[in-house]
Amino acid sequence: MIQSMTGYAAGTRDLGSAILNIELKSVNSRYLDLGFRMSEDLRTLEMPIRELLSAKLSRGKIECRAYLQSQHSTQGNADDATPNAAVIARLVQLQAGVLNALPSAAPLSVNEILRWPGVLAEDSLAADTLQRESLALVTALLDELLATRTREGDKLVAVLREISARMRAWVAQAAPLMPQALADYQDRLSAKLREAVANLDEDRIRQEVGVFAAKIDVAEELARLNTHLDELERVLKKGGAVGKRLDFLMQELNREANTLASKSVSAEITVIALDLKLAIEQMREQVQNLE
Repeated sequence: MIQSMTGYAAGTRDLGSAILNIELKSVNSRYLDLGFRMSEDLRTLEMPIRELLSAKLSRGKIECRAYLQSQHSTQGNADDATPNAAVIARLVQLQAGVLNALPSAAPLSVNEILRWPGVLAEDSLAADTLQRESLALVTALLDELLATRTREGDKLVAVLREISARMRAWVAQAAPLMPQALADYQDRLSAKLREAVANLDEDRIRQEVGVFAAKIDVAEELARLNTHLDELERVLKKGGAVGKRLDFLMQELNREANTLASKSVSAEITVIALDLKLAIEQMREQVQNLE
């Protein structure tokens, strides 16, 4: 199974006095890069959530957003909200300690107190309940995210195989062209040598032409292109985290296509080399999306 690094999942869970909202978003990245945007009352959950994500994901820039939404704001009955006396009493104690140490510090405003997590909650959420419900929701969303990344990965694999098939056809097309292209080039080179050096004997001409023909022979490059395409198919069949391996293969394919273009002695071979380079670039763009 091959996954894309692009995916999205979001969900909510009713906790009674509040609604838990969590969103997971995944985009391309060279490594696993986890980022969190969480409200203060959920900050203690960052490490457990990080462990969950790291266990299932190996690459991608993952952003996790999580916040609690008071039921009062969703039901439109904020007037019925009762401040939590225990939380306010604790704030008073904390404020007294701060003002004792820093007399010039500004006291808390009413607005700041009311916005403090838990002040307007009718039933404060127990820490273990909040963690249990949050991790359960993250687990469900992570499965959804992985399913999204898998579906996207299947599409990308299909695209890579289609491009690979075209490249194989071009390589197969180039191989029969080489003998005639080399023969034509040898004839042209021999004629030029005879014109340039009138006293050069035929044996020396054949020797020089043979040496140069060996340098421009692309049979080895065509063979390596086929070998790299075989490896591409093997990696796609194996599945897993293949992005880095395929990125390396794209470099090797591009190296052979460049050599093929530089050695080309015919317009037909040059066109094939350029088509191969374009196809490799198209594959490289898709490979960047794979985990």
